[in-house]
Amino acid sequence: MPLREECLWEKLTPQRPDNAALKGEVTVDVCVIGAGFTGLSAAVHLLEQGKSVCVLEAHRAGHGGSGRNVGLVNAGMWIPPDEIEAGFGEAVGSQLNRMLGAAPSLVFSLVDKYNIDCQLRREGTLHMAHNARGEADLRSREEQWKRRGAPVELLTGQACEQATGTKKIAAALLDRRAGTINPMAYTTGLANAAISLGGQLFDHSPVTRLERQGLRWSVQTAQGSVLAEQVVIASNAYTEGDWTALRRNFFPGYYYQVASVPLTEDAAQRILPGGQGSWDTRQVLSSIRRDAEGRLLLGSLGNGNQKPTWFLKAWADRVQQHYFPYLKPVEWECTWTGCIAFTPDHLMRLFEPAPGLVAVTGYNGRGVTTGTVVGKAFADYLCNGNPQALPIPFAPMQPLAGVGLRSCLYEAGFSLYHAGQCLRIVI
Repeated sequence: MPLREECLWEKLTPQRPDNAALKGEVTVDVCVIGAGFTGLSAAVHLLEQGKSVCVLEAHRAGHGGSGRNVGLVNAGMWIPPDEIEAGFGEAVGSQLNRMLGAAPSLVFSLVDKYNIDCQLRREGTLHMAHNARGEADLRSREEQWKRRGAPVELLTGQACEQATGTKKIAAALLDRRAGTINPMAYTTGLANAAISLGGQLFDHSPVTRLERQGLRWSVQTAQGSVLAEQVVIASNAYTEGDWTALRRNFFPGYYYQVASVPLTEDAAQRILPGGQGSWDTRQVLSSIRRDAEGRLLLGSLGNGNQKPTWFLKAWADRVQQHYFPYLKPVEWECTWTGCIAFTPDHLMRLFEPAPGLVAVTGYNGRGVTTGTVVGKAFADYLCNGNPQALPIPFAPMQPLAGVGLRSCLYEAGFSLYHAGQCLRIVI
């Protein structure tokens, strides 16, 4: 079977809505730009509080990083909680840690409330140490989260091998707050929830201009416009066009995944038997998880669209054989790539460039939970004006220098590392 370029989550979510493009003029309380985790969470929570909402999506709901996600419902950020508080200060940092620590429960509550069929599993996630330095990092993270009352546990020895299904990982941090989903199905569920609450969702409607007209904002597309008192820019890494400076406040990176056909042999049941998704402590991060039909999904930082399928297959074979040598030869079914908004310090940014206009970028790969939390926070802030609803304060827009160069250097490094894996120089 040839490896084809197709997002697995789209294939597994056949009932995706495909709404008409905006035509004519619409007037609402809030216009949301971008139908991903953040925008749809904002829309749902605004509608729940009685606001009228219109969502504009350049393609279809979930088209961007939301639908191409790994689907790990993780708590916290990549950066350990002590470093968060050191960077933001104790007051702001502790609030951010609390909000993102509870983020999986917010995702779970939305799934339950709106009966979203997204193959949700609530058994946690595993952060896997690939070497002794990684294990030391996980021990530090365990101590930091336990100090904050989080249900985390460092697995070692036989317990680690049983949880991960491999002898190649000496330790793994189990976070029982977390889980896994089909991210496209979750996004679709949020879109359907917004529509059921009376929201308007227009697909195929990229924004071409955003300007103030009196007391309202005019959000213009090729065939129509939205007049709104408030606007949420939730396009993140997939921001298109020159109508906003948001694109200059992050540098794009990429993450590719390769999925197998459903694995039915008994040996495959040894891989992550508890249903957790996992990622590792490598500098060039990679992930391993199963889906609801038993596929093996491998992923890593890098742009798969720039690599031939034979290279991606060779990489997947190498990783699979390293971690799970007991499997029969694996047939790889499909591959896809998503774009990530990175910031130099790996921290997100919230912006309010003008009254009634809010924006976010820089999730650095933590979209499922962070996007859901920020969407709700924006909704609460726009409804009551209280900045305490936000996980962090607004920051001034400060365009990054050398955005294109940063992206190229990162991608070159990722590609060299993956080539080294295929050549068995590194793993």
